[in-house]
Amino acid sequence: MNNIEHVSQNIENEINSNDVILFMKGTPVFPQCGFSARVVDILTKVGVKFGSVNVLESDEMREGIKQYSNWPTIPQLYVKKEFVGGCDIVSEMFESGELLELLNTKGIEVKPT
Repeated sequence: MNNIEHVSQNIENEINSNDVILFMKGTPVFPQCGFSARVVDILTKVGVKFGSVNVLESDEMREGIKQYSNWPTIPQLYVKKEFVGGCDIVSEMFESGELLELLNTKGIEVKPT
């Protein structure tokens, strides 16, 4: 298995084993960019449990997730194996109530703060 296949497999494993997963720069406790911090803040406000992958830990992962989703920017949010979007999309969905609706529709427990 070459490196690209290995990274894709790791990405799929993360997406398959977490109902909500955020590929981000840094960690939820210590985000390394404003966009990642914004999405963490939104997910915290919605009150959803989520996993995260720090793409800064490996160049392969940082490039791999962009290829996997065919989306050029990070952070990237996945809900029940479905790519939701990056910071702008997640922010718009949060403000319109669509994000909460999506989580409810997918049967994901939320406890808004």
